[in-house]
Parts: sequence; C-alpha cells; structure tokens
Amino acid sequence: MRSVLGVLDSWAVLALVQGERAAAEVETRMARACEAGPPLLMSTVNAGEVWYQIARQHSTAGADELVARLQRIGIEFVPAGWDLTRIAADFKARFRLAYADCFAAALAKLHGTELLTGDPEFRQLGKEVSIRWLPR
Repeated sequence: MRSVLGVLDSWAVLALVQGERAAAEVETRMARACEAGPPLLMSTVNAGEVWYQIARQHSTAGADELVARLQRIGIEFVPAGWDLTRIAADFKARFRLAYADCFAAALAKLHGTELLTGDPEFRQLGKEVSIRWLPR
C-alpha cells in the first residue's frame, strides 16, 4: 500500500476553517501534502459532512469552494467503496460513534496511517486505529 500522510476527519477540517487551536497543525500537514509529498486522505462521507456544515453556516457556494480548495492542495477524497464501508460498519456495530466518524477511522485503518482529529469520541477505539490528537 502506498504511503499517505494521514487521514483527516471532518473535525480537523472544521477546526482549520474556524481558526481553532488545531488549525496550525492541520495547516502544516496540508502544506506538506501540497508540496508533492504523500497525500492526506479524507473519505467522501467526511467531505460531505464538512460541506453540509459550511453550507448551513455560510452558503452552498462557500461549501463548494472549500471542497475544491481542499482538493487543490492535496487532500485526496476516497469514495466509500465496499472495503471501506465494511470496516466503517464494523466500527459502528461495536462502538458508539457517529456513522460518518466511522468512515474516517475505517480509512485510517485501511491505509495503516494515523487519523488526525481532536474529537474525543474516537478515544473509545482504543488500539483499533492510530490517532494523532489535535489540540482542542
């Protein structure tokens, strides 16, 4: 499997957009991905979650622009095919996580990379997924 820089969940991207404490680290990772390094991954389910949050708070045009910008700077959106969905569904069956969060965790597990998040709900995954905890 190819090398990736990590997986972003919606919490990480929204922290960046909203200028929260985690923004600097997320921005640094994005810059590394943009410099033709290994890509950062994000499931299309989590990208959709970011899109609807921005559309609700601002506008659909703003949400479209943000998603386009993420793709331009090296975030690779991964569709929810069966392999990814099966792992996400297993996490949902075993843990009390939002279904969209299960896709972020499943993507990190599938690619053997770390999940970048500050969302405390992921703590219950224990050793299932490597997590890079972002400041809250």
